[in-house]
Amino acid sequence: MTAPDARQQFRTAWAADRQANRSYPKSRFVMRWFRLAQRWKAGRGPLSRLCFIVVGGSYKLVTEGFMGIELPVSTQVGPGLRLRHGVGVVVNPASRIGANVMLRQGVTLGNRRASDDCPTIEDDVEIGVGAVVIGAITVGAGARIGPNAVVFKDVPAGAVVMSPLSEIRL
Repeated sequence: MTAPDARQQFRTAWAADRQANRSYPKSRFVMRWFRLAQRWKAGRGPLSRLCFIVVGGSYKLVTEGFMGIELPVSTQVGPGLRLRHGVGVVVNPASRIGANVMLRQGVTLGNRRASDDCPTIEDDVEIGVGAVVIGAITVGAGARIGPNAVVFKDVPAGAVVMSPLSEIRL
């Protein structure tokens, strides 16, 4: 990828993240910082490395240490990621997240065995509060994962996955 392409990709993601999180200042703040850290990480030369150490280090300290959001800078994330409340979100760096995905609080995207045994979340997916998506699976475009669901098998595009407990009526 050439430098102008990388800059355009950064600008596109920045604008999409801003639009997707327009009513959520905390999420907008996190996503801007995330994209800025990614931009410096992708850069070459000593200035980029220095800027990444400062921006990436402060991003990690604040988001993980104070906000409880583990979204590593090395994670491949499409434009328009929406974080709703964010606290307790844990994303393995080997996970891949498509465009216009929504992650609510307490979501975990992780591995089962190997460090790269992580999910691929396609575009326009919504993942509910407390859901766990683990293993080398694919969650298809437009799928919905309900609250507290545990997903360890592929989810077809447009499907809805719910926790068995959501069927219980009190």
